[in-house]
Amino acid sequence: MKRDLRMVLGALVLAALMTLTAAAGLLNKADWVVSDAWYQDPDPFDGDIVLVGIDQRAIEDIGPYDQWGRDIMAQAIEYLNQSEDCRPAAICLDVLYMGEGADPEADAWLAEAAGEYGNVVTGCAALFEDGFVEGEDSEFSQGRFIIRLFEEPFPAMKEAATLGHINAMLDADGILRHHLLAITLPGGQEVPSMALAAAEKFQAHQGLGPVERPPVDGNGFWYVPFSGGPEDLWESISVTDLLAEEIPADYFADKVVLIGPYAPGLQDSYFTSIDHAQAMYGVEFQANAIQALIWGNYRREVGNGPQLLALFLALVISLWAFWQRPVKISTAVWVLLAGGWLGLSKLAYGRGYVLHALWIPLGVTILYAGCLGANYIRAALERRKITSTFQRYVAPEIVRELLKEGEALELGGKQVDIAVLFVDVRGFTTMSEALEPPEVVEILNRYLTLISDCILNNHGTLDKFVGDAAMAFWGAPLPQEDYVMLACRAAMDMVKGSEALSQELLAQYGRTVSFGVGVHVGPAVVGNIGSPKRMDYTAIGDTVNTSARLEANAPGGTVYISRAVADALEGRVRTVSLGDTIKLKGKKDGFEILTLEEIL
Repeated sequence: MKRDLRMVLGALVLAALMTLTAAAGLLNKADWVVSDAWYQDPDPFDGDIVLVGIDQRAIEDIGPYDQWGRDIMAQAIEYLNQSEDCRPAAICLDVLYMGEGADPEADAWLAEAAGEYGNVVTGCAALFEDGFVEGEDSEFSQGRFIIRLFEEPFPAMKEAATLGHINAMLDADGILRHHLLAITLPGGQEVPSMALAAAEKFQAHQGLGPVERPPVDGNGFWYVPFSGGPEDLWESISVTDLLAEEIPADYFADKVVLIGPYAPGLQDSYFTSIDHAQAMYGVEFQANAIQALIWGNYRREVGNGPQLLALFLALVISLWAFWQRPVKISTAVWVLLAGGWLGLSKLAYGRGYVLHALWIPLGVTILYAGCLGANYIRAALERRKITSTFQRYVAPEIVRELLKEGEALELGGKQVDIAVLFVDVRGFTTMSEALEPPEVVEILNRYLTLISDCILNNHGTLDKFVGDAAMAFWGAPLPQEDYVMLACRAAMDMVKGSEALSQELLAQYGRTVSFGVGVHVGPAVVGNIGSPKRMDYTAIGDTVNTSARLEANAPGGTVYISRAVADALEGRVRTVSLGDTIKLKGKKDGFEILTLEEIL
C-alpha cells in the first residue's frame, strides 16, 4: 500500500515538474517550430491582391533605389488610377517617405497623386522599447512597446494619403507569425496597420461593411494564418512593367495593389511561420495579413491555463499507462495521446483555435521513452534475478528457454507429464554420528554437489534438497524430448559417481555411503506453489509420491523404476523386474518395480 502511494505521489510530482517546465516557457521555441509546421498550410489567394515589386530588374533599369525620385511612385499611382472605371480598391506603398525630398516638385506630385483618388495607403513606422510611461499625477509605470519615435511621411503626403504602419514585429525566436493590428500614439490617435487600412478600403470599395477585427492579445497582436509562402503571390510584375505601361491598367481594377521592396539588397525580408528556411519579403507578409483580414480568417490562441491542465492530466495518465505495462499497451496509449492531441489541435485550428501542438506529444513521448527504458532495466534486473535463482535448480539452457517464454514468478501451476527422481544418501545418519560436524558438512556438500551436477548435466530441474535427499524432475517447466531417458541417465550417473566418491571418503575418513534412487513417470501439477511472499517452483501429485516411495525402498547403489518408466524406454535399457514383491505405501497389489541395470 505504501509503495503504491509512493508511486502515485512520484507520478504527480514528475507530471507537475514537466508541466512547470512548459509554464516557464522553456518549451516555447520548440513548440513554435512544430506548431508552425503543423498549422501553416498554404491556402491559395483569391486574386484580389497584386504585388508590384521594386525588384532587381527595376533597380537595374531605373538605378539604385536610394536615388529614385518620388515622381516615379507618383507616375505609378496615376497610371493605376487613370480611369474611374478600373481603379484599384487600394494602392499600398510599403515604403517610408519621411521628410522633404530633394525635389519639391516631385514631392508635390506624389502628394497630389496620393490624395486625388482616395485609395492610397502610405507607410509609417513606430520605434518601440520597454521602459516607464508617465501616467496621471506624474506617476510612472513600467510598460512594453512604448513608442519612443514615430516615423511618418512628409506633411503633404501625410495629409493626402491614409497612414498604415508597416512595423514587422518578430517573436522571441526571430520568426514573424503575429501582426500588430494598430498602434496608439501618445496623443491617443490610432494608426491602423497597412494591412488593416488596405482591407478597410477594399471592403468599402466592394460596398461591404467594416472589417471584423481579429482577436488580439494584451499587446495588440493577432495570429496570422498565412495563405501562401515566399513567392506564392509573385506574378513577375515589376515597377518597370508598370511604368512602361506593359500591364493594362484594368488588370488592377478593384484589387489591392501592394508596391514595395522585392530585392534582397533592400533588406525588407523576414523568416515567417509558414517557412523557416526561406525569407519572405515585407510586401508578401502584408499580402497575407490583408487576405486574412478580408476573409475574416482568424485564429484565437488558447490561453496557457487550460492547456497546462490538459498537459498535467495527460502526463499523469501516461505514467499510469506506461509504468510496468507491456510494450503493446504503452505504445497504444502513447499513440492515442500524442497522435490524438495532434489530431485534436489540427481540428481546433480548423475551428479557429490555436493550441500548443508540441506540449502533450513531447511530454508523453519523454515519459514513454523513459518508462520504456525503466521497464527494460527493471525487466533485465528481474530476468537476471530469475536467471540467478533458477540456474541453481535448472540447466542454463532451460533457464534461457523459460525466460524466452516469458514465464512470470506468479502463483499457479499446470498439469503435465513429467519424470520424477528422488535420491537419498544411504548410511549418512550413522556416519554423521561418528564424525565431527565440519566433516559431516563437507561430506554432505560433496554428495549434494554430485547430485546437482548429475541433474543439471542431464537438463533436469532440481526441485529441492531435504536433508541428505533431493528431488528433481524432467519435462517441465518446458517440454523436453526424451525426458524419461534424461531422468534415468541422471540416476545412473549418480550411482556411478557415488562409487568413485565413496572410495575417496573411505581413504580420507574411513567411512563411505551410497545412493538409493527412485524414478517414476506420469502426470503431476507443476508450478509456483505457496504464498505471494514465499513460494517454491515444484511438482506435486501421485507421480511425485510414487517416485519418493521407490527411492525409499531402493538399497544403496540401486535405481528403482516403475513399469511406466520401463515401458517408455523399452529396448533402450536393461532392467530386472522385482514384480510386486515390494509393497509401496498407498499402492494396490500388482504395482511392478524394476531395477535399472544399464542404459543401452
